[in-house]
Amino acid sequence: EVQLVESGGGLVQAGGSLRLSCVASGFTFSKYAIGWFRQAPGKEREGVSCISATGPLYAESVKGRFTISRDNAKNTVYLQMHNLKPEDTAVYRCAAVAEPVHAPTFIHTPGGVYIDYWGRGTQVTVSS
Repeated sequence: EVQLVESGGGLVQAGGSLRLSCVASGFTFSKYAIGWFRQAPGKEREGVSCISATGPLYAESVKGRFTISRDNAKNTVYLQMHNLKPEDTAVYRCAAVAEPVHAPTFIHTPGGVYIDYWGRGTQVTVSS
């Protein structure tokens, strides 16, 4: 069974940090680009970051605060988040897309690429 399982969410004060993990199974992890998306209640899903064969990519709103990385030996992608803001509050999900992929389209264009696999999400709440 194909799975993407997120963990690491929680409640943190503004200015704090969290590290999210996305653990994959059931497919050849190294052949896929992995992205992080988030969605708050009543709002559209937005791309946060992705890591592909061409390297990392970030939404402007998180650039300089978040860092994405991957450990293919562990089938895991991480999202290290620093200086969290209340507007970062959302359910964060990871998603897998087979390479090759145009990373800007993956993150910035809703419906632009077909998502092969989705995780169920982990809640991040940032208090002010």
